[in-house]
Amino acid sequence: MSIPDPQIQAEILAQALPYIQRWHGRAIVIKYGGAAMTDDDLCGKVMQDIVLMQFVGIRPIVVHGGGPEINEAMKKLGKEPVFHNGLRVTDAETMEIVEMVLSGKTNKRLVGEIGRLGGKAVGLSGKDGLTILARQLSPELGLVGEILRVDAGLLEVLTNSGYIPVISTIAAGESGETYNLNADHAAGSVAAAIGAAKLIVLTDVPGVLADSDDPSSLITEFSRDEAARVVAEGHAKGGMIPKIEACLTALDGGVERAHIIDGRAPRSLLIECFTDHGIGTMVR
Repeated sequence: MSIPDPQIQAEILAQALPYIQRWHGRAIVIKYGGAAMTDDDLCGKVMQDIVLMQFVGIRPIVVHGGGPEINEAMKKLGKEPVFHNGLRVTDAETMEIVEMVLSGKTNKRLVGEIGRLGGKAVGLSGKDGLTILARQLSPELGLVGEILRVDAGLLEVLTNSGYIPVISTIAAGESGETYNLNADHAAGSVAAAIGAAKLIVLTDVPGVLADSDDPSSLITEFSRDEAARVVAEGHAKGGMIPKIEACLTALDGGVERAHIIDGRAPRSLLIECFTDHGIGTMVR
């Protein structure tokens, strides 16, 4: 691999200055999942980007899922995953597995990786400090939760103290129940509650596509109303629907911009935050 010219490296750093100034002291919520999470090398690069963001004065907050790891754990325990309309049917036994994997394994792996790279992170679930309160979304889905509210108090304490909150998407119910949350929806609600400058959703496609079978049909930017119409008219499919809905939740809560970007692309977070061109789809 050739070494970039030092002058070019310095120019690139200088070009990032306006963005560093713009986002300094502001919260940016990052929804993390998909291939960017399951590939160890890519995971390390994403965590490195997040640590860099913190060291230049941004307050990153990570909200993560872990679907593939949950599926793997369920199969090892002889339980077949069941989905309905893209959401995991979650009985009591499945809920125990989900919480064990997300809060006990995935969350701690991400916290450990951030620490290894020189950052300071605190792992928590939505149950901690009653940060995320939910109710049952639908009886047929079991313990899948619909978010009632997000209390940003604990997150503000952590970010103001120099820590990166890493949140697994488990919520508390009003009567002490435990609920499994869609990670996209949780990230949108957290971004709205914390007053984030940006919501960035990492996914396994280039962004929102006009033709889901054509990666070159990327929609680089559209308005909140255009995004809502894409969902209402059925043009968004599968897992893209909750991602767009998360963007709408964030924007309706006062977040300035929401982005759906390709988490498989190396340094995609830095490209989005610190360059003129950006990456993926921006909903404004």
